[in-house]
Amino acid sequence: MMGGVRMDKVKSLVVVGTQWGDEGKGKVVDYLAKQADLVVRFQGGNNAGHTVVYGANIFKLHHVPSGILNPGTLCLLGNGMVINPLVLIQELDELEKRGIGISNLRISGKAHLIMAYHEDLDEANEKLLGEKKIGTTGRGIGPAYADKALRRGIRAIDLTDFDRFRNRLSEILPLQNRLLEEIFDHPGYDLDQLADRYRSALEKLGPLVTDVSLLLDDNLRSGKKILFEGAQGALLDIDHGTFPYVTSSSTVAAAAATGTGLGPQYIGQALGVIKAYTTRVGEGPFPSEDNTEAGEQLRQRGNEFGTTTGRPRRCGWFDAVIARYAALINGLTGLALTKLDVLSGMEMINLAVAYRCNGKEIKHFPMSIEELKDCSPIYESFPGWDEDLSRVRRFEELPAAARHFISALEEAVGVKVELISIGPDRSQTITCPGSRLVDWIEPEK
Repeated sequence: MMGGVRMDKVKSLVVVGTQWGDEGKGKVVDYLAKQADLVVRFQGGNNAGHTVVYGANIFKLHHVPSGILNPGTLCLLGNGMVINPLVLIQELDELEKRGIGISNLRISGKAHLIMAYHEDLDEANEKLLGEKKIGTTGRGIGPAYADKALRRGIRAIDLTDFDRFRNRLSEILPLQNRLLEEIFDHPGYDLDQLADRYRSALEKLGPLVTDVSLLLDDNLRSGKKILFEGAQGALLDIDHGTFPYVTSSSTVAAAAATGTGLGPQYIGQALGVIKAYTTRVGEGPFPSEDNTEAGEQLRQRGNEFGTTTGRPRRCGWFDAVIARYAALINGLTGLALTKLDVLSGMEMINLAVAYRCNGKEIKHFPMSIEELKDCSPIYESFPGWDEDLSRVRRFEELPAAARHFISALEEAVGVKVELISIGPDRSQTITCPGSRLVDWIEPEK
């Protein structure tokens, strides 16, 4: 036993992105959440977008864990997140209009809030950077995390009492207004008008605020299964990503502990979601990017446009250098390979196994962004396949060429593929032979 919890009773799984985000985590979490008692989001804000397709229904989620679509699953927003209260209540209203209940949603009182001035500061800062802009979503994520680090943020616990919320805002707003007015030529905000704008959020969200770490501890003691849902991807991690072209939070599996208030011993398997090719939104180097007709083909077939912003994603071939790095910094125990179906019809499929950088071949991911800019991919090429994969439900039914590509991918990354997605619907998912996700897969009827 550790901390009063029997470790042999702990069943937890962290699902994280292994590229630059947009890997299809929403569908994977939704698929696995059917067997989870709790689903917890542990970092990021509404800069993330998870699209879940269920039959004719398409749900686009930004704050709320994908598990919300499974009745009876308790969904939590952890302390590692930053939450825009006005956007969250819109998201909840939309779910309720479509018949999805929100009574099982809880919010950590320690999570910080994204305020209107954070969005203004985000957009103004990007404009100030000009050609050196980061390529943020403009949703105020960075400024909110910056205020958290500067100890001048407003937290979700402040949503439980209007007077507390207004008093906290009165302490912070003068400095925010000074930044907006003197640096960015913005008129700033009136205290009472701004506070009143959030009344509806306090009324709807205040009752949902709780101590998430205590709630998780109680459920762990009861032997419940907990699924941790990450946002963005490994290469966007504030410490380990392609800095400065990163997000403002830690996106790796270890953040599931700090982002929810649990000890690291309670983090079990780590499943990395990875596309059968690579995409990126925003600025920064992208070694395997393909600007030819093949790249455009991947974009159109894969519908590679941002869930949150609608921006077209940059597309390229699978990069095993990135995948190995993601496996290292996340401690991945398995992979969920998504969008394999998008490769159908490609005459030849490339897989980057190494980089050529400054005349040398390297197999590790560079620490310097300047070095990464000079890297070009070294490819191994594989014959494609023409078969439509959308109706395949067993690994053995995949074309031989597809199985060969998956085997080469596993060897190049050093991690086994446990799940394969061959379409957006829940049912279009294949469990690979020998998968260790047996506790998280709905038994076949």
